[in-house]
Amino acid sequence: MDEELLKRVLVFEDFADKVGQIFTITFDDGPAIAMTLSEAELLKAQRLPPSGRPAFSLIFTVDVPEMIPQRLYRVEHEALGQAALFLVPVGKKPGGFLYQSLFN
Repeated sequence: MDEELLKRVLVFEDFADKVGQIFTITFDDGPAIAMTLSEAELLKAQRLPPSGRPAFSLIFTVDVPEMIPQRLYRVEHEALGQAALFLVPVGKKPGGFLYQSLFN
C-alpha cells in the first residue's frame, strides 16, 4: 500500500457529510468492491487522545455475499480521494455484511 495513504490523517468531518455515499475498496489484483457509508459517529471519550483528534466510528454496508477479511484496505471516494481504512466485519445482513472502521 502507498505509504502516503498510511500517513494521511483523517478526521470525523471528512466523513460526516458522506453518509449514504459510495466508497470503493480497490485491489491491485482483483475487482473493486462498492460499499456504502451507513453511519459516521463521534465516540465519547474522557479526554482527547495525544493526536488531538476526537475518536469516531464508521459503519459501511457491503452487498457482497462473501465476507472480506479484517485488514487494511485502500478505499476511494469521489470527493475524499484515496485513503487507507482498517475494516473489521461486525455484522451480517441479507446479501452482505457490515464493516466498521474505528479512529482513536
